[in-house]
Amino acid sequence: MAPLPDYRPKQLSLGPLESEILDLVWELGLTSARDVHERILADLDRELSYSSVTTVLQRLTQKGWLLFCKKGKVIYWQARLTKAEAQAIRSYDQLHLFLQMSNPDLVASFADSLDTASCEQLESIASRLQALKKEKKQ
Repeated sequence: MAPLPDYRPKQLSLGPLESEILDLVWELGLTSARDVHERILADLDRELSYSSVTTVLQRLTQKGWLLFCKKGKVIYWQARLTKAEAQAIRSYDQLHLFLQMSNPDLVASFADSLDTASCEQLESIASRLQALKKEKKQ
């Protein structure tokens, strides 16, 4: 997973259409609203107006997920974070929310219901935490 980036969007929560369009921007890179709109309409079962795509791109910019630049008459959009960086931020937030709402006994009780692979992941995390604690003490 990518390290936690220094930059953080103003608002992490996204609606389904915002998430879909952000995924398309990650896939396309620097892209126009027209390109995003055409990609969505490539699915023949979808109907979405060009203005709706533009509105969502603007909303994603206001929330801090996208940047835009104008070249001639065309506005191009790009993500401010990579998909991996966004996943790291979301994971970090979910972990902190979980830890704030849970007490140690509750968290530990989940260990009883985990499969072997999950337990091995937790052991790996615990080892990393111990190594970080040792580094900070030095």
